[in-house]
Amino acid sequence: MSLRIAVIGAGAVGGYFGGRLAQAGVEVAFVARGAHLAALRTQGLRVASIAGDFALDRVTATDQPAEIGPVDYVIVSVKAWQVPEVAPTLGPLLGPETAVLPLENGVEAADQLGQVHGPERVLGGMCRIISFVAEPGLIRHVGATPLVALGEFDGRRSERLVRLQEALERAGVSVETPADIVATLWEKLLFIAPFGGVGAVARAPIGVIRALPGTRGLIERAMHEIHAVGRTRGIRVTNDAVTRALAYIDTLPPAGTASLQRDLAAGRPSELEALIGVVVRHGAAAGVATPVHAFLHDALLPGELRARGQLQYPA
Repeated sequence: MSLRIAVIGAGAVGGYFGGRLAQAGVEVAFVARGAHLAALRTQGLRVASIAGDFALDRVTATDQPAEIGPVDYVIVSVKAWQVPEVAPTLGPLLGPETAVLPLENGVEAADQLGQVHGPERVLGGMCRIISFVAEPGLIRHVGATPLVALGEFDGRRSERLVRLQEALERAGVSVETPADIVATLWEKLLFIAPFGGVGAVARAPIGVIRALPGTRGLIERAMHEIHAVGRTRGIRVTNDAVTRALAYIDTLPPAGTASLQRDLAAGRPSELEALIGVVVRHGAAAGVATPVHAFLHDALLPGELRARGQLQYPA
């Protein structure tokens, strides 16, 4: 049975995975905006990837979900802070059986989408890729083997889960279906928040911050904070999660940076609250001290507020 998939946000994540699905013959429609949307409409989608370049000369792209209509799956891949903004716009894409898959940084997107459209619609999802929009219409994938993890929040291996897994695998995407998708989301947070936060404060790529004892120590202590917060909240984060995350950081290309760091450096609104602030908030609620994350949040907040027009000071 053929699938129809709408991708909300055709950027670094949605452009790559949606493009791979479309390349494999899945009917994919992208919801985008601005210059990127204009390029998709006139030039198609181009992906320059360490896993193999490809181009789609024609793609369906719009800024109006109503032009797409109901689909089988909605993949939400906007910035984490945009999820509450886009959640109410998904209505025209939802049929009786439509599933919504957030591929977001952080651990709050599924709840935010479920509050609007019902938790039963939402799959748990996590992806791993280092990519960015190099120019309108062009996604550049520069690091990490692209991977998507999927899961029902009750651990079932449902029909809708299997169908999406099979479609992604046919598209050449590595897929994992962990028994506990919530723990998987927290383990990604344990990796990406220290990577992005310490990189943004140090203003240096991963090859530098993992090599210097001081910044590597910040990364490791931040990881232990997330591990402690998660475990205190009843999340089944594995005992060796910090060891595995540090080992993975050591495999990344030396010039690699996280999107949090890139956005802050460019003066754009970032996922500071979804990645760093969330640890501080959950830590406070759980009675777990998070001094590294508190420092990272306090140090990066002025730039975040400036990017959002809430604070003015010379660059």
